[in-house]
Amino acid sequence: MEAVALKERENQIHVKGEAPFNIVCNKDSLAGAVSQRACVFCGSRVVLYPIADALHLVHGPIGCAVYTWDIRGALSSGPELHRLSFSTDLQEIDVIFGGEKKLRRALLELINRHSPKAAFVYSTCIVGIIGDDLEAVCKDVAAITGTPVIPVQSEGFKGNKRAGYQAACDAMFRLIGTGDTAGISKYSLNILGDFNLAGEIWMIREYYEKMGVEVVANITGDGRVDDICRAHGAGLNVVQCSGSTMQLAHMMEKKYGAPSLRVSYFGIEDMSEALYDIARFFQQKYPDDPESDRIMERTKALVQEKVSELVPKLEKYRKALAGKKAAIYVGGSFKAFSLVKAFRLVDMDVVMVGSQTGTEEDYRELEAITDPGTVIVDDANPLELNSFLKEKGVDIFVGGVKERPIAYKLGIGFCDHNHERKEALAGFEGMLNFAKEVYSSVMSPVWRFAPRNQG
Repeated sequence: MEAVALKERENQIHVKGEAPFNIVCNKDSLAGAVSQRACVFCGSRVVLYPIADALHLVHGPIGCAVYTWDIRGALSSGPELHRLSFSTDLQEIDVIFGGEKKLRRALLELINRHSPKAAFVYSTCIVGIIGDDLEAVCKDVAAITGTPVIPVQSEGFKGNKRAGYQAACDAMFRLIGTGDTAGISKYSLNILGDFNLAGEIWMIREYYEKMGVEVVANITGDGRVDDICRAHGAGLNVVQCSGSTMQLAHMMEKKYGAPSLRVSYFGIEDMSEALYDIARFFQQKYPDDPESDRIMERTKALVQEKVSELVPKLEKYRKALAGKKAAIYVGGSFKAFSLVKAFRLVDMDVVMVGSQTGTEEDYRELEAITDPGTVIVDDANPLELNSFLKEKGVDIFVGGVKERPIAYKLGIGFCDHNHERKEALAGFEGMLNFAKEVYSSVMSPVWRFAPRNQG
């Protein structure tokens, strides 16, 4: 059985330089392989969770709500309703006779108690089995309370996190277009795909404000329901985590004609290019308006100021880390591009890079920017990651909460770049924080007492 499993995984692993590029992705996880992916429900939850003034109710067993409680660690500048992990706590009797009445009672009680701007109701795997009509219950409660109650169809069994992203986008799209767009500047945008893990969206908003660009909606870090309802009035959608919210941008473009740009906020190069791309977009859209030129001038001044402050501070870390080896395994492959560039900025070598939800185009681009011998992997499992880390003699592994034990077991430094982290890693300030964290992890004296790569 093991040989069959390995054979089925061969075409999802590519080593640059050993063979022509050919990688298979967008596949369901191999049953029994213990993929690093999460379930459909988890995928939807991590996207919608940071909407701070909405009610989030998990319709399913209590374990689903526990598993995703505070999963993003998303900070809010106001309401904290999103941090309460409500559940209908389905029991055996509910599985037998159905949970619709229980869901209806829970929604009526919670909306009456908390007066949310909207309510998101997540269906979990068990709901898909017993067949509760989520749509009908939500419609009924919305009519009674006057509060938008939105079903999030996120049941699923195959560890397909990308399907969860789509479910979240479908849910948000029900809100978009219902708000008043009066007073929105033509020089405006929505921030898609940043989840304000450590206050990062506040930094990014400040950059845009210094450029002279209005931010209409955060989707979804520090998000507000009313802002999302009027998001269709923005002049541009700026998509940072393309895996989670790119579909929403496509849906908005199709219905409302809203253009989108895919950007990254990680690393000096990509952060600078993101700001310039937005300024260029408005210059091209409004070539005869002097304000578009002023936006570009303010952007140049902002980037020059930030880079001139940052580069000298990075030199100390670059000298210490030069030649060290890094491995990357993240949820969305677009994040991996920026990490490769960030490690290159401090003269570190990336010897392995992979993601949970990358496309063939993403992996082709990763192959183009990595060095010969770099392992590129889609939807890895713990045994594969363990093997690659030992084989490549890695000094630091960048990943999320599921990858952390793998690194520590092998005596390897670890950097959390997923949604549990507490350190801001986006923006210009984030690049310095990233270099500091990598330095302190790689150079820690604790590794003298750890059996490096012996796991």
